[in-house]
Amino acid sequence: MNRNIFALALCAWLFALCSSATAQQPKKVPRIGYLSVGPASDPARGEAFRQGLRELGYLDGKNIVIEWRYAEGKRDRLPALVIELVRLKVDIIVTSNSAATRAAKEATKTTPIVMAQDTDPVANGFVASLARPGGNITGLATLRPELSGKQLELLKETVPRLSRVAVFGTSTQPGNLQSIKEVELAAKAFGVKLQYLDVLSLKDIETAFRAASKARAEAVLYLVAGTVAGGHQTQIVELAVKSRLPTIYPTSLWVDAGGLMSYSANIIDSYRRAATYVDKILKGAKPADLPVEQPTKFEFIINLKAAKQLGVTIPPSVLARADKVIK
Repeated sequence: MNRNIFALALCAWLFALCSSATAQQPKKVPRIGYLSVGPASDPARGEAFRQGLRELGYLDGKNIVIEWRYAEGKRDRLPALVIELVRLKVDIIVTSNSAATRAAKEATKTTPIVMAQDTDPVANGFVASLARPGGNITGLATLRPELSGKQLELLKETVPRLSRVAVFGTSTQPGNLQSIKEVELAAKAFGVKLQYLDVLSLKDIETAFRAASKARAEAVLYLVAGTVAGGHQTQIVELAVKSRLPTIYPTSLWVDAGGLMSYSANIIDSYRRAATYVDKILKGAKPADLPVEQPTKFEFIINLKAAKQLGVTIPPSVLARADKVIK
């Protein structure tokens, strides 16, 4: 009897020790890799992502760790940067654009990848469908091809007598064909003639502006793939001013660099929303089962300094529609 009591007491004591040791083990802090093709000196998007995490109760350096990796505009650095993140065994990789997502996709088939934005994730081969991604990638789409018709509409309203528009695109880019179809439908409705110019490399852009001027285009709809001209916004905006061609761009980065105007999904909001995917995945959800989110917020931005340089007077009705006006 005494032996049984001793054995039971010993078991209870050992169980208590094990339970105490388990309780004292530090909880694993999630580690998130943030992969950006852009420069660290442009923190707005990363800060929006961090804000989204804060709203969900995650504080960088306390109950979550973010490994920040920036390619500084050099896409050839992305593979090495993502390999660093994989070796660190991050729980999730958050990507800034198609180039970063592709690099992450090629580096890992198991680590969850969250796209903070992507122009067309289905056409890019990142997900099987928006509703059911089906792999280790999910996140947010920007609907860029679908917005090109609206961009032409805004260009026409800005320059009411507009009759000829040069469209700069990249034929090798997924989604380019859909963009052109949307533009053609809008052009037909507004009575605008189009001149399509294929831009496959950075050196093609200056040639395209010369060709547009020679053909007497009155404005430019800029749909060139980010992989062609990313990081060269200022140089390209200066070409538009030099050519005296009012141009509408696909994101606010171009207007910040001195471009006339842009219309797009609200990219900063997309980065903030990316945090919700991180939260769901950390709580056990699989990327394959998380539908890709489409934008609900859009932004129309006008740069009045650029308008003055181009000799364009923005109609009051157009100014009233702008979400932001740079003076």
